[in-house]
Amino acid sequence: MKIAAQLYTLRDFLKTEEDIAATLQKVKDIGYNAVQVSGLGPIGDEALKTIADRVGVHICATHIPFADMVDKLDAVIAKHKLWNCKYVGIGGLPNEYRTSAEGYANFAKIASDVSRKLKEAGLQFVYHNHAFEFAKWDGKSGMDILFEQSDAGAFGFELDVHWVHAGGADAVGWIRKVNGRMQVVHLKDFTVTPSGERQFAEIGEGNMDFGAILQACEETGVEWGAVEQDNCYGRDPFESLAISARNLKALGASF
Repeated sequence: MKIAAQLYTLRDFLKTEEDIAATLQKVKDIGYNAVQVSGLGPIGDEALKTIADRVGVHICATHIPFADMVDKLDAVIAKHKLWNCKYVGIGGLPNEYRTSAEGYANFAKIASDVSRKLKEAGLQFVYHNHAFEFAKWDGKSGMDILFEQSDAGAFGFELDVHWVHAGGADAVGWIRKVNGRMQVVHLKDFTVTPSGERQFAEIGEGNMDFGAILQACEETGVEWGAVEQDNCYGRDPFESLAISARNLKALGASF
């Protein structure tokens, strides 16, 4: 598994084309050779490709609105082909599907249709979870419904290990559960303050067992591990990405 930087961590530094160019260069200088595109300000597809190529970073995955996959699929495919980016990600389940087992089942069906079309184009749909998918209806979680009722040959997962844990589930167990259906994983740590508040943390600075997580990812053939930190609590996000990179390298991760 190779490590990438999830650009959502740096969203405050991605407002303009000039910001994006400077940020990608800093990411490269830290030691990341790949990025997941998310949280960018307005920029043309060709312009982003030009910057990424000049800096020397590969766009390994994206997060885009699900509505674009449904309504603008040809454009989505063309953009990802231009970027040489195989993994087409959804950053979160649209609100209208979240409130019932039927909603999850309906999304699984619609997303499976989209996933099959992406697969025909040589791309791969990946679903990024939060904690709410682990709410249960009649003893079955939303994640279980997505797993069981989506097309196993086309609908892929992009587990966020932090949010799996926050949902009360076992991150390593889920990595093994989606074996064969996950090529991109979100690596995110957490810590707890003395007052009991849960906070995001740099990889290796919190309480997640990343030795076990990385081992499970390697054993199940995960291709990319995207480092993400939603909030750095006043620390420079570039410094946070650098700390995560240092700790991941100490664990033997490849960049």
